[in-house]
Amino acid sequence: MLNQTDLIKLSKGDQVDHFLLVKKSELKTGKTQKQYLSLELGDRSLSLQAFMWDDFYNVFLDVKPGSIVKVKGAIEEYQNQLQLKVNKITTACSLDDISIEDFLPVSKRNFEKMKNELEDRISNISNKYLKQLLSEMLSGSLYEKYLKVPAGKAWHHSYIHGLLEHTLEIVAVCDLVCGFHPEANRDLLIAGAILHDFGKTEELSVESAFDYTDKGRLLGHISIAALLVNDKINLIENFPDQLKNELMHLILSHQGKLEQASPVEPKTLEAIILYQADELSAKANAYKSAIAAEAKNESGWTKFLPLINTPLFITDKFKNE
Repeated sequence: MLNQTDLIKLSKGDQVDHFLLVKKSELKTGKTQKQYLSLELGDRSLSLQAFMWDDFYNVFLDVKPGSIVKVKGAIEEYQNQLQLKVNKITTACSLDDISIEDFLPVSKRNFEKMKNELEDRISNISNKYLKQLLSEMLSGSLYEKYLKVPAGKAWHHSYIHGLLEHTLEIVAVCDLVCGFHPEANRDLLIAGAILHDFGKTEELSVESAFDYTDKGRLLGHISIAALLVNDKINLIENFPDQLKNELMHLILSHQGKLEQASPVEPKTLEAIILYQADELSAKANAYKSAIAAEAKNESGWTKFLPLINTPLFITDKFKNE
């Protein structure tokens, strides 16, 4: 277990003597044509841009994404953003008694409680075909991955058990909306919410820094989920064709818009509810994480975030945590 101050608790001028996970590493050339080592280093709490200006050639080849390094340096600030100036960097060894999971962020929610909540949600589904499908999908090695993987590489719920947390948020929102709109098929909607991101079990890897698998890059999580669910449904005797089509539509349309990589746009009441619930969970978590990561910025704003085309305001709630 690591015994070091979380990066997120450090401020400008603080010294760093930490084990950190390498997320990016490349040689770059500055305006004066001098080369430097550009890095992204992180622990469970935060990732920082890092730069090493001297004496890096002898370690560059060993400092690869996914490797653990011991870093000595200091926290600096550039254009209102904290960054890390690296003075010395060495690769960790077995005697350091640390593992990759020491550096991967983990959901703040209790894992066992989340797992029990998921099982309760499934037990409350009355449709026998959907219940059987969920029982068979959520078993074996893929279920173990489902419980562990993040919901995304970096943008939202990007931590161990992140997919489970994200899924439970969506299920809760969908269940609430069904109270307002009783015309919605609750069993179908909850099943779709549980399975919509199932493809991330094969799209994302947690073996080192979170990254996409080859299969994930080639097929994407929506296609993977659709293939897995379709194959499982075909093994369930007399599974209704209409129910299959509507469930598959939920999976295929949950990102809402064609320009957001959704193969089709929502065309049922359940599909539009799932899409909006997914958006709410993802955006709220992403905004929260982005603000928390920069809560100490003196400007009171985060850096410009290209994915949402704006910086975010840092409220007192985040500053005081």
